[in-house]
Parts: sequence; C-alpha cells; structure tokens
Amino acid sequence: MRILDIVPAGGVVDGLRSETKEGILRELAEAVCRLVPALSPGPLTTVLMDREALGSTGIGEGVAIPHGKAPGIDRLVAAIGRSAGGVQFASLDGKPARLFFLVVAPENNSAGMHLKALARISRLAKDERFRRRLLEAEGVDGLTQVLREEDEPA
Repeated sequence: MRILDIVPAGGVVDGLRSETKEGILRELAEAVCRLVPALSPGPLTTVLMDREALGSTGIGEGVAIPHGKAPGIDRLVAAIGRSAGGVQFASLDGKPARLFFLVVAPENNSAGMHLKALARISRLAKDERFRRRLLEAEGVDGLTQVLREEDEPA
C-alpha cells in the first residue's frame, strides 16, 4: 500500500497552526473535508477526539497517527500535516508531535485496509531518516516529494 494512494491532491498540509490536540485534529479534519465533501469538520473532529479518549494516537518521536471511522465515505482517505512548533499529544514518549498522519476509514467497512494503512504509516514513521526528511522538507511540495520518494509498496 502506498500512502499517497489514499492522500488526495491537497491532502498534505504544512504549517498547522493550532497549539492543542483538538485544534490540530480540527485543522486536519477541515483539510480532509475540503477534499471529501461528504464529510463535515465538526462531526469528523468529534470522531477523532472520541478515538483519542480511548488512548492517544501519538506514537512518539514527534509523530501522531490520528484515525477514525466516518459515515458517508466509501474509501479510505488520509491527510498529512506538519506543525513547526509541535503540539502536546499525550505521546508515549511525552514529546510534542510535529508530524501528523490522519487516516479516515468508511464507518461500515472492514478494518483490513484501515489497519494496513496504519501499519504502513507506523513502519515509515519509525524510520528516523524519514522523519528528519519530512521535518526538513520545504513546504507542501517538499513534503509531497519526500513521501513520493519514501513511499514504496510494502
């Protein structure tokens, strides 16, 4: 699975501005909703916050992989965001998250593709070189280029 196969054009967001977990989730939800009109930012943010209440999706090393299931979509969709300052995300290592990989799956779909996407992102995010390249990339085009170069099928 290639991550860019589930990130629509316009799904890479640089310069996330919020300083809170909910704010970051809202910004990412808004990005997804601009690309997938069947979704609305408010309800999607609620789905993501409800998932966070079960346990943080901050995996550590400056990375969070928020995810959830939403009604009204028929395919997996993702957005990728970067925050210059980072946001406390209750990550396992206590470090602020700066890189965010949002995954939204259809509500009534089997978990297979959803879990496969989360596993792929997690594997990539564990690579220190990949994280550093994303953090050093210039703008949306730079982020997209790093993803394209690193995103080989698993």
